[in-house]
Amino acid sequence: MTTTGEMHRAAGGPWWWERRRSAVLDVGLAVASAAECGVEGVGFARDAGVPAAVGVVFGVLAGAMLVLRRRWPIAVVLVGVAVTPARMGVLLSVVGLYTLAASEMPRRIIGALAGMSFVGTLIVSVVRAQQDMGHGNLVRVGDWFVPFVAITTSLGVTAPPLLLGLYVGARRRLMESLRERNDSLERELQLLAERAEERAEWARGEERTRIAREMHDVVAHRVSLMVVHAAALQAVARKDPEKAVKNAALVGDMGRQALTELREMLGVMRSGGGGREPGAAVPLAAVGVAAAAAASRAVDDEDGPCLGDLDELVGQSRAAGMVVELLVEGDMRSYVAAVEQTAYRVVQEALTNVHKHAAGAKTYVRLAHRVSEIAMQVENEPPPDADSASDVRLPSGGNGLVGMKERVAGLGGVFVCGPTDAGGYRVSAVLPAA
Repeated sequence: MTTTGEMHRAAGGPWWWERRRSAVLDVGLAVASAAECGVEGVGFARDAGVPAAVGVVFGVLAGAMLVLRRRWPIAVVLVGVAVTPARMGVLLSVVGLYTLAASEMPRRIIGALAGMSFVGTLIVSVVRAQQDMGHGNLVRVGDWFVPFVAITTSLGVTAPPLLLGLYVGARRRLMESLRERNDSLERELQLLAERAEERAEWARGEERTRIAREMHDVVAHRVSLMVVHAAALQAVARKDPEKAVKNAALVGDMGRQALTELREMLGVMRSGGGGREPGAAVPLAAVGVAAAAAASRAVDDEDGPCLGDLDELVGQSRAAGMVVELLVEGDMRSYVAAVEQTAYRVVQEALTNVHKHAAGAKTYVRLAHRVSEIAMQVENEPPPDADSASDVRLPSGGNGLVGMKERVAGLGGVFVCGPTDAGGYRVSAVLPAA
C-alpha cells in the first residue's frame, strides 16, 4: 500500500478499497457482470437440463465475483475460466484479466492464468463454431475457418485486457517510483538546507571568533603597555619629571599606534559592504558576509605584523621596564604571511601576559628557524615582588591563551604552555614553515 493509498483509506475508503469511487466502480462492474451471467445462465440451465432459476442464480453468483477483483484477482480469473465452458462470463474474464495484469503479481502467474483463459476460450470457441455449423447457423468456407474463428475470438477476449493491464500496471509503478524519488529528493534537499544553515552558523561563529581574536591581539598588548607606562608615570611624576615626560610620550605613541591599527581593521571591515549608497538598508546576511570577508582579509593581509617586527615589539616591552632577552637560532628567512603573523601574535600575547601577571620578571624570547618549521618560546622568571602584578591592576579575560592555541592549531602547529619548575611561566609553539 502506498502512502497515497493509506491517506485515501484514512479518508473513508470502505473495506479494501482505497477510494470510495473505486468501490462504486467495482460494485457497478459486478452488477453488470451478474446481470450478464444471469441472462446467460438461462441458456446454460437449458443445455444442462436444470431449472432456469438454478442457472440464473449460478450466473449471478459467478458474475458478482467481480466485486472482489482488487482483493483477489486470481480468484476472479479462475472463476472466469471455470464458467467459460458454460458460455458465460465474458465481462468477468475480460475485467479479471485486466485487473490481474495491472496488479503486483509475478509475471509467471499472470502468464499462466492468461494462458488458461486463452485455452478455455479457444476450446469453447471451437465447440461453439462446430455446433453453429452443424445447425446451419454458419456457412462452412473451408477447413481453416473454424480454427481462424476460434483463435481470433480467443485473442480478442484475452490479448487486449492483458496488454492494457500490463501497460497500466507498469505506468502505475513508474508513477509511484517517481513520486517516491520526488519525496526522497525533497527530504534530501531539506536535509541539505539544514546542513547548509548549520555550516553557515558555524562559519559565522568562526568569523566572530577570528574578529574577536584579531581585535584582542591588536588592542590588548598596546593598551597593556599603556597601563604599565601610566603606572610608572604616576610613580615618578614628582620624583623624576624627565622620566615622566618620556613615559607620557611612550603612552601617547602606543595609543596612537593602537588607534591606527584599530582604524585600519575597522576600515577593512567596512569596505566589505562597498558599492552601497549611503543610508541604504543593509540586510543582515550581507553584513555577515561582509564581516566574514573583512575578517579574512584582515587576518591574511600581508601588510600585517611579521617576524621582522619582533625587535620593535621587544623594545616596547623593555621601554615599559621589562627585562627581555631576544635569542634567535638559525638563519633568518621569510615565511608565508599567516605563519609570520601567528608567530608574532604568540610572542606578543605572551609578553602581554607577563606584563599582566608577572610585572618586573625577567623574560626570555627564543626564536628558532629550522628546516621545515619555526619554533618560538617565551619564558619568564618569577616576579621579584609577588604583589607587583596586582599593583598594575590589568584586567584579564582569560582568552589570550585560548586565542594563541586556536591560531597555532589552525596552521597545523603545536602549542604548549604552563608553569615552570622555577615558579615562572613558559609559552611554546611550533609552526610548519609552509
